[in-house]
Amino acid sequence: MTRKIADCRKYPSEMNCSLTIAGEEEEVVRAASEHAASVHQHTDSPELREQVRGMLEDEPATV
Repeated sequence: MTRKIADCRKYPSEMNCSLTIAGEEEEVVRAASEHAASVHQHTDSPELREQVRGMLEDEPATV
């Protein structure tokens, strides 16, 4: 299974957040949504989780 990445640096914010979250898709969606709610003041909702899911990228293979 390909690991996924959510990288806050790709989305401008007032805080210039530098957090990157990597793992299995469901783990990353959950953690990134919780982060968006607690740090960036978004509402953790099914809609937010689908937006997060749509922004995930595959983690590059490590050598």
